[in-house]
Amino acid sequence: MTQEVTERVDALLPTLRERAQEAEDLRRIPDESMKALQETGFFRLLQPKQWGGHAADPVVFYDTVRKLASACGSTGWVAGIVGVHNWHLALFDQQAQQDVWGEDTEVRISSSYAPMGAGVVTEGGYIVNGSWAWSSGSDHATWAVLGGPVIKDGKPVDFGSFLIPRDDYQIDDVWNVVGLRGTGSNTVVVKDVFVPRHRFLSFRKMSELQAPGLEQNTDPVYRMPWGTIHPTTIATPIVGMAYGAYDAHVEHQGKRIRAAYAGEKAKDDPFAKVRVAEASSDIDAAWRQLSGNVADEYALLLAGKEIPFDLRVRARRDQVRATGRSIAAIDKLFESSGATALANGTPLQRFWRDAHAGRVHAANDPERAYQMYGQHEFGLPVTDAMV
Repeated sequence: MTQEVTERVDALLPTLRERAQEAEDLRRIPDESMKALQETGFFRLLQPKQWGGHAADPVVFYDTVRKLASACGSTGWVAGIVGVHNWHLALFDQQAQQDVWGEDTEVRISSSYAPMGAGVVTEGGYIVNGSWAWSSGSDHATWAVLGGPVIKDGKPVDFGSFLIPRDDYQIDDVWNVVGLRGTGSNTVVVKDVFVPRHRFLSFRKMSELQAPGLEQNTDPVYRMPWGTIHPTTIATPIVGMAYGAYDAHVEHQGKRIRAAYAGEKAKDDPFAKVRVAEASSDIDAAWRQLSGNVADEYALLLAGKEIPFDLRVRARRDQVRATGRSIAAIDKLFESSGATALANGTPLQRFWRDAHAGRVHAANDPERAYQMYGQHEFGLPVTDAMV
C-alpha cells in the first residue's frame, strides 16, 4: 500500500512544481494542492492502522517529504509537519484519538511546540492560554497540538502538548516573510480554553516510552524517539529543497549564455562542472546520513531491540549536519547561476530563500546539537530533551 502512495505522490510532483509560485503568492498551500495530496494517501503514512493508516517505515515517509520539497519547498515543509502529527497523535490517550479521528480519519492537525503558552491544572484537565507562533499549515487543519508547561500552584510540574480543536482557537494572519512564504505559518491564539486531561501528552512520558497510545498502537514506528522524529521532519524538506535547487540550476546552466565571456555557454565552463559535482555530492551525503540513521533506528525496533543513546545523539548530529550541507550546496549553486536567477518567480531563488528560512528553525541549530554530541562523547551528561 505504501508503494501506491509514493507512486501517486510522484505523479503529483509536476503539478506541485507548477503551483509553487501560487503557494508563495497566496502565503499558504493552495486548497487544490492539499486536496490532491490528501487523495494520494500521504497523510496516512504515519497514521495508526486502527484509524485506516499504514504505520509505515519512517524512511518511506521522509523520502516522500523530500520529493515533495524538491518540487515546492513550502508544500514539502507543510506536508512533513502536518503528516508527522498523525504519528504524534498515535501516542496520545485512546480517547484523544477517538476525539480527533472518530468521525473523520482524514482530519489534519497543525502545531507549534515552542512554549508560548501554558495550561493551569484544574478539575479534570487544564485551562490553557497562550499565543503560539509559526503554526505551519494551520489554515488546512481542524486541530492543533500546542506545546507548553503544566502549571500547578504557580509552578511548572510537567511539559508537553495540548490537543485543541479548531473551534477553541483563533488564527492570527501574520505570516509575511521572506522565505517559506507558502507555509501559512500563522499564529494560533488560545484564551481560557479547557483541555481535558486525556488531550495532554507529556514529553517525559514520550521519551520514556510510556505514552498511553502505545497500548493500542504497537507498530514499531511509534517507538521511534521524538528527538529523531521531530528534528528529521524539519531537516528533510531542506534536503529536498537542495535537490530541487540542484535540478533547477542544472537546467538553468544548460541554457545560459555567459555574455561577459564572449558568449560562452555556461555548461561548457569547467568550473561550473566542478561546482555541480561538489554540490551534488554534499546533497547526497546529507540525505544518506539523515535517512540512514532513521533506517538504523527503525531496523533495531523491527528486531525487537532498543535504540542506544549513541545512535540517538548521532542522528541529531547528522540531522543538523544535513541541513548545513544542503544550505551550503544551495548557496554554491545560487552564487554561480548569474543575474538571471535573481528574477522573481524563478525556482532557484525561491529554493534559496525557502531553505534559509527553514534553517532558522530551532531544530536546525547546529551548535546545540553538536554540543550535545560532544558531551556524550566525553562521558558527560546530556540534559537536552531533544534527542
